[in-house]
Amino acid sequence: MTTLIHDTTIVTGDAAETLHFNAAILLQAGRVAAIGPSADLLAAHPHAARVDGRNRLVMPGFANIHTHLGMTLARGVFEDLSPPHQPPFEGGLSPLPLPPVSAEEYAVMCQLGVLEAIRSGTTALLEDGVNIAGYAPQMAASGLRMCLAERSWDRQGGGIGDPSPFVRDQALGEAGLERIQRLHSGWHGKAGGRITVGCSAWAPDMCSPDLLVQIRALQQKLDTICTIHLNQIWGEVAAVQAHRGMLPTAFLDSIGFLHDRLVCAHCRCMQHSEERLLGQARVNVSFNSAIAARRGLSPRVSVLQAEGCNIGMGSDNMAEDMVEVMRTGLFMERVRREDGRAPRPEEAFGWATRGGYAAMGVADGGWLAPGNEADLIMVRADRAHMVPMLRPVATWLHQGQPSDVTDLMVAGDWVMRDQRILTMDEAAILAEAQRIGVRAWGKLFATRPDLAKPEGFVPV
Repeated sequence: MTTLIHDTTIVTGDAAETLHFNAAILLQAGRVAAIGPSADLLAAHPHAARVDGRNRLVMPGFANIHTHLGMTLARGVFEDLSPPHQPPFEGGLSPLPLPPVSAEEYAVMCQLGVLEAIRSGTTALLEDGVNIAGYAPQMAASGLRMCLAERSWDRQGGGIGDPSPFVRDQALGEAGLERIQRLHSGWHGKAGGRITVGCSAWAPDMCSPDLLVQIRALQQKLDTICTIHLNQIWGEVAAVQAHRGMLPTAFLDSIGFLHDRLVCAHCRCMQHSEERLLGQARVNVSFNSAIAARRGLSPRVSVLQAEGCNIGMGSDNMAEDMVEVMRTGLFMERVRREDGRAPRPEEAFGWATRGGYAAMGVADGGWLAPGNEADLIMVRADRAHMVPMLRPVATWLHQGQPSDVTDLMVAGDWVMRDQRILTMDEAAILAEAQRIGVRAWGKLFATRPDLAKPEGFVPV
């Protein structure tokens, strides 16, 4: 189908920050075919399906390059249970375990995350998970562009941030490598190319040097991207120093793990020498601003960028709202820099769109230009918090809300139209996810009386 969105404002998101007013965008065969004055494109394409873009902004959708969709199960729980930033470190990102659920139930929680992602304007995301094959069909059916990164690790017991001795379980690592290869064989390139498969190494303190070398070799063999949690918390830094006698980034560099197709999530607890190593390797950094703010930590984004890193953005745990991520990232960097003007809104917008697509290896996505992927959103510009519309990008970043997103397209196909999600049964998923959450947490606390319920927990 040929679609023409006309009489609208187009935020291209390109490097020149180009805006088009009273414009139209033509979409054909999953690509942007043309951008220009509405009158010209309407006259040239009289048979295209027309979409009235008045009182709308048309812009590239967000790329969420670090998330764990099933962690929606921990909403309202883990956000307030962050580990300490000072010794002693005991490992783990929360004192409470995640309740066990069935594979079918986990898939529902992942669908819940996708619903929020769509409603907040996300067109592409990188899912870092375990046993992704169990919910890959639902992810493909969602209509979003996804990189599914299956995880491997070989540390027996313990968790991120645990400086106790590293005990290697070789079979555990091999099982992870096998899962990556199986997922790649079954899903890479599926759904018309919307689904790709990548490799994930859990974290430097959860993987032996041998396993990291194997993951790097597999990533090169499969010709895909790789991701890892890096310098996420201070306990991780202490653990890698205890295990390897060096800082986490230096450890990865020493075994040749840093490269320009690597997405490093977090990068919050770093020395400048580490930031320099990442820049030299042209690594992609996922600035997970919302979870960073909740944990009271923040990466030095301007330093990472100046050293040569590509910056993208991710939501990480419990939430998929990229509007919040983008805005929080802008604010956190301004507070950290003590500069009320930098970064500019356009820069943060670029991290959340063009930078994220580049990190995912989609060279022709993340901004709107002829020949690029037709991944876009439409945003209402006629709501009280968006008027007067004088600076479209700044207004969207400072005042925009997820509910302003009315339409979302991926590869030329509508995923949401007039705020109705077309690819998923939203009401059924919401009802089932609530049932799963209440049952799972209730069962956990019933069987583990040693665990204290968080303050304000609903009766279960």
